[in-house]
Amino acid sequence: MIQSYGGAAAMIRAFTPELPIVGIRPHLIRARAAEVLESFPGDVLYAVKCNDHPVVLEALFAAGVRQFDTASIKEIRRVRQLLPEAVCHFMHPVKSMEAIAEAYHTHGVRRFVLDHPRELEKIVEATGHAPDLELFVRLAVPGDGALLTLTGKFGTGPAEAIELLRLAKDVAAETGVTFHVGSQCLQPEAFTRAIDIAAAVISAAGGVDHLDVGGGFPAAYTGDEPPFRAFVAAITAAVGRHGLACALQCEPGRLLVADGASVFARVELRRGAALYLNDGVYGNLAELKWVGPQFPTRALAVNGPRSGREIAFDLFGPTCDSIDSMPGPHWVAADVEDGDWLEVGMMGAYSSALRTDFNGFADCHTVLLDDSAWFALESDQAVLPRAA
Repeated sequence: MIQSYGGAAAMIRAFTPELPIVGIRPHLIRARAAEVLESFPGDVLYAVKCNDHPVVLEALFAAGVRQFDTASIKEIRRVRQLLPEAVCHFMHPVKSMEAIAEAYHTHGVRRFVLDHPRELEKIVEATGHAPDLELFVRLAVPGDGALLTLTGKFGTGPAEAIELLRLAKDVAAETGVTFHVGSQCLQPEAFTRAIDIAAAVISAAGGVDHLDVGGGFPAAYTGDEPPFRAFVAAITAAVGRHGLACALQCEPGRLLVADGASVFARVELRRGAALYLNDGVYGNLAELKWVGPQFPTRALAVNGPRSGREIAFDLFGPTCDSIDSMPGPHWVAADVEDGDWLEVGMMGAYSSALRTDFNGFADCHTVLLDDSAWFALESDQAVLPRAA
């Protein structure tokens, strides 16, 4: 059973742990999910790859999320075992024949994504020419405005997408178009541009039943990110301008769970403005390298949070690999010292999901926290005040 604590500081005092800690706040996940469900004019699918911890999945389900964007057969098995009433959609454009067959025949998956003619053939063959397939074509769109672009690996151009949709209509009960503008997208206009492309494809293909606008909605790491409602406004305006009558769905991951967890890493050594931690890039803190130093961070001594003047630090993980570094500026109290803990907030997304056992540093604790999170506000923005 996962231990629950009233707050982060109390947890450090009572727990006196040695390993890194992932502190999950299910109540914040439920609140965020309820807000997104209420705001979006269509179906909301949670992107399981973002964080597949059972506590996270159960919190989302409790808030009303019933549909899940699954990208592997293992994710499908996990969701269906934990949440038998949940609906899984196989949104990865490239899948093995075995995975397709198990998803359809064992787990009741009907919605599949593709971006190549051979993938369409695989789905039809593996499902035994099933008459109730829902086939979505992944469309390539620009990644402008996203902190992490997803262009190049998946998605097809408009001409091939039109042809794939025409082929899919011959074998599917329903069809759709999907795209992804990139992770941590900071421009609502990116969805406008993508829908403009999708609308032309849909028109040329004679219409579809569904439009999936993907994920990429940003978490509020700094407080400067546009709120979710701005993206919803851009999406609905673009859909209305093109007169699209198809049903909408989206696939948020980061938006739903980012503020629902913190990672706690112990300072093993302070060397000037460098802090060497017991967690890092190969553990729960990969986002500090790939997304950058914009996560709210504070230092906790055994007797409580350190306060006062903050200075910029570089962070290093515990492995022997120099890649295990997280360049700053990470703003932390100037009097932080060995044995203190750093609480890195907004770490519900792509933290524990990316953890590896490289160099033998995979072990960590998971706890539940009942506090409201020191970095979060009640609105749909968090604030990260920092002075250079």
